[in-house]
Amino acid sequence: MRTTYRARVLWANLAKTPRAFTPPNPTPPRTRRTTRTSPKWALHFWLVNVASAVILLVSRETDADEDEAMRLLFVKLKHIGDSLLLTPTLAAVREAYPDAAIWVAVREGCEGILAGCPAIDRVLTTAAPEHERRPKLSWWSDLGLVRTLRRERFDFVFELSDGDRGRWLAWASGAKHRCTNTAFQPLPWWWRFAFDAESKFDWPSRHRVEKDFYTVHDFLPLPGKIPPLVFEKHLAAPWGETRLRSRYVVLHPGTRWRRKRWPEEKWIEFGRSLLSYSEQLVISVGPAPEEIRLAANLAAAVGPAAISTEGKLSWRQLAGLLFGAQLFVGVDTAAMHLAAACQCPVVALFRPAEVSQWRPWCVPHRVVVAKPPEKQAAPERLREQTAENIDPTDVLEACREMLASGAAHGP
Repeated sequence: MRTTYRARVLWANLAKTPRAFTPPNPTPPRTRRTTRTSPKWALHFWLVNVASAVILLVSRETDADEDEAMRLLFVKLKHIGDSLLLTPTLAAVREAYPDAAIWVAVREGCEGILAGCPAIDRVLTTAAPEHERRPKLSWWSDLGLVRTLRRERFDFVFELSDGDRGRWLAWASGAKHRCTNTAFQPLPWWWRFAFDAESKFDWPSRHRVEKDFYTVHDFLPLPGKIPPLVFEKHLAAPWGETRLRSRYVVLHPGTRWRRKRWPEEKWIEFGRSLLSYSEQLVISVGPAPEEIRLAANLAAAVGPAAISTEGKLSWRQLAGLLFGAQLFVGVDTAAMHLAAACQCPVVALFRPAEVSQWRPWCVPHRVVVAKPPEKQAAPERLREQTAENIDPTDVLEACREMLASGAAHGP
């Protein structure tokens, strides 16, 4: 298999030093998880690997020119927001290696939120993150994707999803160097042969943007400062809603995660009070019927100064809406991360356990969490808390501070 000259030089330099990267302010050790498997899963895994091996054997490889640009593959098979959190790393890679070919593999349905990242040359998709949306033989349908990846003969593949499907794609891609992070979850024995480089960046108490960035930086040197999330303004699209006023705040109350939800009656109380600080509220929701009903109820309860997107906006259109908004207020969702990418100031409602890894990245923001009862203040009880107990007055005060500070933007 060929390797470009630049990739060979990079790998030779890395081989001279330990591969474990220690960033500033390392986090304390965490208890590692163990991975279990079942005989049924093991049989399925090996059957797929046999089919993959056939593809690898029939895929012809030819030598390439020494001066050909480096080819990089990033595999992140998680949810929509996770895909957007990869964009700072991709932007840094593009800055450091402007001639590199950058491909990204994500779950089906996640590709739309990457439409505003010009660092990407091509996005490929595999099975959707929701199990109910996957066909029964979704693993077998990925064999065509493997064949496409094999033809590219990547120099590096970075597996950033920490799951079996992502690891399989990384191995089957045939990349010269296959990199992953094993600081928190050691590779199961059957995957150890598939990777020749393991990052030891201890990420559980760090932001997920940092996890991706430092895992890649461990093997592919990147600029020191991590960029913001990326969605370029010229790649956004207009909503086309004639009722939209010049000054508005975007509310995003919906999420499929029950533990992150804020009660409807609290959204109504908060929305009515927020109109003292803005001309209009735009209630953004996804296409799920439950979210559309929630937005309709909020708009009806708040009054004519509130309108709903009715779940009809694409990610490009939502980006266009956020670029013009004074403020974004919402729960921890992909829409919140998109607001950060559009540099729209954010007031985010969080569960205490999730703030460190998922807070808004590189954007003016306030995070509002529920005040836990004293008896549940111990760190080990944080994961049991939900967002339901957040006080609407605390959210309103955070919005007032953001609007008064000058961080809010828009026309």
